[in-house]
Amino acid sequence: MAQDTTVPKLDFEYWLDKAIKWGQATTVESQKDVCLHLPQLQEFLHQVYETLKHMDSIAAIQQFPLIGQLLGRLCWNPFVMGYDESQKTLMWCLYCLYSSEPQNPVELKANSWIRSLLCHLLSSSKWGSNEAETSTFISALGYTSADYYCHLVKNMVLSLVAELRGNQINGLSMQGGDSGNRVNAVSLSCLPLITLPDITPLLETLLLYQGGASKEILSSEFLEAVNDAFLKKKISLPESAVFSLWLRHLPSLEKATLHLLDQLVSIQLNSLEEVACVIKDSLLPQAASHPAIFRIVNEIFKNVLLETDGTPEVLTIIQVFTQLFLQSHQNEIKQHKFPLKAYFPYHHQPLVTALLRHPCELPTTHWSQHLKHISDMLKALVEDTNTISVADLFEIWFLVAHFGEWLDIAAEQLLKAPVEPDALLWLLAFYYCPQNENQQRTQTMVEAQAVYSHLMMLFSRTVLSIKDLEAAVHTVTNTEQCCNRHLTTHLLTNFMLFSSGGHMIAQEFIYHITEATDTSKEVCSLLTRTAYRINHNGEENQRTVRVLNDLLQKLTVKV
Repeated sequence: MAQDTTVPKLDFEYWLDKAIKWGQATTVESQKDVCLHLPQLQEFLHQVYETLKHMDSIAAIQQFPLIGQLLGRLCWNPFVMGYDESQKTLMWCLYCLYSSEPQNPVELKANSWIRSLLCHLLSSSKWGSNEAETSTFISALGYTSADYYCHLVKNMVLSLVAELRGNQINGLSMQGGDSGNRVNAVSLSCLPLITLPDITPLLETLLLYQGGASKEILSSEFLEAVNDAFLKKKISLPESAVFSLWLRHLPSLEKATLHLLDQLVSIQLNSLEEVACVIKDSLLPQAASHPAIFRIVNEIFKNVLLETDGTPEVLTIIQVFTQLFLQSHQNEIKQHKFPLKAYFPYHHQPLVTALLRHPCELPTTHWSQHLKHISDMLKALVEDTNTISVADLFEIWFLVAHFGEWLDIAAEQLLKAPVEPDALLWLLAFYYCPQNENQQRTQTMVEAQAVYSHLMMLFSRTVLSIKDLEAAVHTVTNTEQCCNRHLTTHLLTNFMLFSSGGHMIAQEFIYHITEATDTSKEVCSLLTRTAYRINHNGEENQRTVRVLNDLLQKLTVKV
């Protein structure tokens, strides 16, 4: 039978009539008619797309009232779907009809219908329910159903990826209007399919897509869903795609940061190596190489620290995060690297520079001098009471708190190296008692110096008893200022680790002092940090290492 192949341009009535007949096709003759017209249909759909992409979605529906019926029927025809680029062209036509900001119930209903069709086109599961209708076509291609649907999804994804990348390479960024709506619709159509492995290249391309628009062109639902799937480890994405997600959608960055904190607080981690592994696995330290991400994550850390009243666990997390961030920044390619001052732009830059200097960059013999330099700068900033506010004081303290390794080294240097103690004691006094005014800090220093002098008198003795340390213990248990207790506890714990006599009574003494002052978590946090540093930098005194590990084992069980 001769077939009529004359097709008027954009004749929706002609093709709708064909689509209705094809939907009822049950004979070999009618199926041949479908196949005969597929090249012309594809050309027609391409012309429709070229017309629609220059039109507003509402205007397009008003001008072509039959377009919805036609596209809806064609999307369910397996012969049409399997032919060349027809499926891709149908999807782009649907994207053109999608309204990113529906104004009334009719547009909302139209959007819902379009989303269901887009999900159907990308999803193998929905096609699986029509096995009887498509089996003849699939068999003719030599595929099993599973293979066919798998290849269909892969090809569709590759086609969309090529289209999106091609637009950017050719400078045709979809900056808004109907083009922006199409990209928005693509992101929405991915929602039910985000965890399918074959969809990952499309997710990556969308996340990296830069349309140049003043507002976000990807749907917020898509960005939230991708972030949730990533956090739950249901999908794997390249680092660049994850970083782009967090840069373009701040709620996702906030959720990722809080998720990391919840994860670290809720699970039992026995070493800082484990903490570092969890933090690094989150990709947040690497993402923080972008100053905008770093400052937002830092602000969240600050708020959590305030809400938890400066708990040692949160402080330790911040300090490990900062170390990992600096490692990541150091590994950045030089051309892409931001200057470090971009991450702490509102602070005294010489102080920032000194704190950013990693201990391994200096000989150990220079540590005390470097710490004195830090202490002197801090003292000059803090004790200028005419200009510094409470808020400014906290910001300075929070900056110093990021670099807790230097503070731990200061406490060690007081016992292990010949130093002028006042500068280092002042640094520790500021860290533990930042809110003190000058007079209060002077009193803190007097108490700290008394404890330090007492410990240094005992440091060279090889035989000690708890009674010998009663004066220091009295300072811990009876002082009115809890910050003084923290400072004295730090000095006493280090004394147990680094003095010969302390080794002998370490377990008994630590048990005694933690019971009396409820400082198990604080001491455990200090020992964990010390173990982490020793594991990385080494420690000559193996007795210290053994005592440290024994104390950690006992305290971890207790905590």
